[in-house]
Amino acid sequence: MFFNRSPGTVEFVFVIGFLLLYAVYVVRTAWLARQLRTTARAVILKFVLRTVCFGLLILALLEPSFGEAEADLRAVGRNVFLVVDLSRSMDARDVQPSRLEKIKFELENVLKAFPEDRFGLVVFTSQAYLQCPLTADHGALRLFVESLNTGQVQATGTNFDPALKLATQKALASAANQSKAIVLISDGEDFGSTDRETIRLLQRHKIPVLTLGVGTRTGGGILTENGLLRDESGKRVVTRLQTDALQRLAAETGGAYFELTNQRNDVGALTERLSRLEGRVIDQRKLAVAANKYGYFLALALVLLSLDVVIRVRALRL
Repeated sequence: MFFNRSPGTVEFVFVIGFLLLYAVYVVRTAWLARQLRTTARAVILKFVLRTVCFGLLILALLEPSFGEAEADLRAVGRNVFLVVDLSRSMDARDVQPSRLEKIKFELENVLKAFPEDRFGLVVFTSQAYLQCPLTADHGALRLFVESLNTGQVQATGTNFDPALKLATQKALASAANQSKAIVLISDGEDFGSTDRETIRLLQRHKIPVLTLGVGTRTGGGILTENGLLRDESGKRVVTRLQTDALQRLAAETGGAYFELTNQRNDVGALTERLSRLEGRVIDQRKLAVAANKYGYFLALALVLLSLDVVIRVRALRL
């Protein structure tokens, strides 16, 4: 048996306090017995009972452990790239408070669900940029996510292909023994065409693309500093969720399509799908685990306290 804690100031204060107070009690009782010309030997029983009880409480405080068991400690790794559309249409407010702000809120929940996995961040419009490389430092990644805005990338329009190529390139450059996935988040407005070689590369390396469509089919206006965005004829621009390209991309790469609207939130399903992604073991070792048995000592002390209450003795025999 060994103790997880060493005796400290608290334990010493309790022990000294107990001994001093009980010494005063015993001396006072013995003095009264002498004055009355009787005996006070009955206090010995209580002294022994209470001393054993107090000792058990002190042992429980020191967290005694005995008996060792071996446990398998496994570290499982996943590398996930978050690919976020930052085109102007992501400022539409058909999803409150806006498409992009809703995404930023939900990504916080995704990161909380995978504290041990590595995430990277790619942002795109018609061009793509690596905002944050793969990292296990979720605190730093959250700062990048919180700072996302549609003014970060000056290029106009939306094209999935540069973003997919960049995310695939960075994913393949990561450790080979870790599972990989790409989460593409967009309203689905794709004005380009995805290179078939990129799709084949994703298929060959079994990197699924999980797509999250954000917006509504009825659509919404795009708020700017000067009010709602209008075209050259002065007509209000309306952007709508377009699911075809997102669903096709997910199907071709073995991923899945999810949706985020005011009435439907598939982020939980997306998180569950990521959790089913087979995490590959990157470290495994045996760990000796000692069980903390303070409960036994505490339970026995409580039994003795109950006996102390039940058992009554006469301190002085007259």
